[in-house]
Amino acid sequence: MSVAFQNRHVLEDHISGFEAAANPNHLAVVRRPVIFSVLAKAGDEDWVLAGLKVIDDVSVRNAGPREWLVVSETLGSESVARDLFALDPARVSFFEQSDGRVLLRIAGPNVRRILAKCVAVDLHPQVFAEGQSANMLCCHVSANVARTGADRFEIILPRSYAGSVFDEIMEMGREFALTAAFVD
Repeated sequence: MSVAFQNRHVLEDHISGFEAAANPNHLAVVRRPVIFSVLAKAGDEDWVLAGLKVIDDVSVRNAGPREWLVVSETLGSESVARDLFALDPARVSFFEQSDGRVLLRIAGPNVRRILAKCVAVDLHPQVFAEGQSANMLCCHVSANVARTGADRFEIILPRSYAGSVFDEIMEMGREFALTAAFVD
């Protein structure tokens, strides 16, 4: 007997009922991002980071000492794994996290005011610059938050907490007419 499984995003039921047209303040859920956790051996962090930055179509997020998240929305996991494997295996270890993580993208003129309600980090542009990322608590859940534009942030969090974080961010953004939808 064969069983066919349907790929269903953990936030399918949470997003149903929201507006189709995005307001200026909008929360986008990326359906199938590729996310790898990359760890450098002690003393090799500069070499590994330089190697990660030359990989095409990925963004590199700082996740801690000698640790990064490598994220892609265009490449498949096999392609990213092949690029990571091309780095010296004696200097770097990597693990795919795609199925266990959710990627949220929040943008808009009031994004810092919305996020200020659920993170205890100063997100002012002079403190948290574009391209910067850090692990922090977001809605009481450990997450990686990255500033990807003037008024854009991306949040990577564990899949099991995605529903509660999504609901809480939507509640925090209610006064700013925050909308939500999937990005394909």
